[in-house]
Amino acid sequence: MARSLRWAALGLGAVLVVAGCSTSGAAKVEQDPKAPLELWTRTKPGGDGEKGMKKLAAAFEAKTGQKVEVTAIFDDFETKLSQRAAQKDLPDIVMNDSAQLGSMVSEGIVREVDPAAVPGTDQLIETALASARAGDGKLYGIPYSAQASALLIRKDWRQKTGLPAPKTLDQFVALAKAFTTQDPDGNGKNDTFGLAVPGSTKRGYASWYFSNFLWAAGGEFIAKQPDGKYKPAMSTPESVAATKWFRDLACTSKVVQPGAATMDTPPTNETFEAGKTGMYVVGPYLMPRFDKSLGKDKYEVVPMPPGAKDSTVLAEGGSVYMMAGSANEAAQNSFAAFVISVEGQKVGMEGEAAFNVQLPVNKAVDVTTVRKDPRWKVYADVYRDHGRYSPTIPNWTPVRQATADTINALIADCGLDVPAELTKLDGKLAETLKQQGIDAS
Repeated sequence: MARSLRWAALGLGAVLVVAGCSTSGAAKVEQDPKAPLELWTRTKPGGDGEKGMKKLAAAFEAKTGQKVEVTAIFDDFETKLSQRAAQKDLPDIVMNDSAQLGSMVSEGIVREVDPAAVPGTDQLIETALASARAGDGKLYGIPYSAQASALLIRKDWRQKTGLPAPKTLDQFVALAKAFTTQDPDGNGKNDTFGLAVPGSTKRGYASWYFSNFLWAAGGEFIAKQPDGKYKPAMSTPESVAATKWFRDLACTSKVVQPGAATMDTPPTNETFEAGKTGMYVVGPYLMPRFDKSLGKDKYEVVPMPPGAKDSTVLAEGGSVYMMAGSANEAAQNSFAAFVISVEGQKVGMEGEAAFNVQLPVNKAVDVTTVRKDPRWKVYADVYRDHGRYSPTIPNWTPVRQATADTINALIADCGLDVPAELTKLDGKLAETLKQQGIDAS
């Protein structure tokens, strides 16, 4: 697909540069309203995610006549996208994590979105729409799917202990201790633990998981200032208290599974379904899997109990990114509008496993009209009332990675001093913010 773009190398990536335009504004390419759309989706080839996206694309084609060619990529997604950028031949649409917004805008590979050109944008949940706005306040994507964290509990274990589903953090810890010490599976062995924790540094998992506890306690990784810039915030009293509390789960109460500091999500998932851990803070995407491996009757889904400040939990999702240099911008807009429409949202949610819309982002769509399981409503309510996305900065990855390295070290080595380590971390975060030009110091 021909694209007339001019590029310049910057660091390790290719960045679009257009004289007289913003970094996200590509020089106008000759438009062809019949040109097919090339769509990349970040999911495993041949898996349920690819099947679901192809189903969504087929529904769009049936409605509009516009062809969409779907390519599923999971491994080295960003590297392959950078390669296509260097070749001046980006796909037209990229379906990617909302957390990638800052990086993609900084690289200049996405174009700014005019909300008026995408019908239905005004029907999006504001929390979701805000996740697609960059630091300049402009829209660079259209969110189409969301998720938030809730608490999965082994219901059969909890009933055996006689304890209630936790509504406070004290009850949360009490239940975790009971799962660890009272042999809830009845096998006569001391081999169960209260909480599943993916505490690995890989892809920043320790930070990703900890955010559910940090924000609810009033802490921050980085704190936004009135001028829109940021200060490191991991050594504030609120963040220190949250970190100590979380660290104590592993070091004092010892309710976290052994080896948590080396585990990313796949082995952590296995501890829950194999009956080694009794609670897990995670999104709705694992329910189909656990329903098969454990059975619906074995576990329950409840909101996380509030922290010292509120009940904020991590929200995530996917966005439709309209890549710069497309020869069919009208079709880009049309596809995004379809995906967020009532029809498109429902198509995306259909099926037990092959779904591309976790929770709807359109205000007019009730998840229970498609998914009759009331557990999905728990997740939808948590998202709407308590979900929070990671800050939209030029590159969130180094912030997440640095904080993950420190949280991981603290749960792996119980002898480390928490305030001292968090002060060191803030020094690293200050440098990261400075490098990105968003430091307020």
